Amino acid sequence: MLRLILNVIWLVLSGFWLFLGYMAAGIVACVLVVTIPFGIASFRIGLYALWPFGRDVVRRPSAGAASTIGNVLWILLFGWWLIIGHIATALALAVTIIGLPLAWANLKLIPVSLFPLGSQIVDTDAYVPGSRVAV
Repeated sequence: MLRLILNVIWLVLSGFWLFLGYMAAGIVACVLVVTIPFGIASFRIGLYALWPFGRDVVRRPSAGAASTIGNVLWILLFGWWLIIGHIATALALAVTIIGLPLAWANLKLIPVSLFPLGSQIVDTDAYVPGSRVAV
């Protein structure tokens, strides 16, 4: 029940806007054809940003060198801007007590915003937290 309440508050205060931003970036990336993998990653991050509580990001064991090269390009082109945005938003949300869990959710988006390729988003109940591998 707490996850639902936090997700609804998140959706109203910042999740919807993050979702729209990531979806717009994904559409632009898909239109450019060469950057379609970045567009798909942007769509995945946008859906995660829409409803983050109760889900987490894990590394896919099958991720190879192509995802590593793509992540390096992502960091250089988009990643560091996204990190700055998520940290600034988290600081703004952390000003109030009710915003603290929302700030934490914004900080939780940083790893997937930095390394989106080779990652997957799973329910927190679907993996063993210490192993970081989906069951």
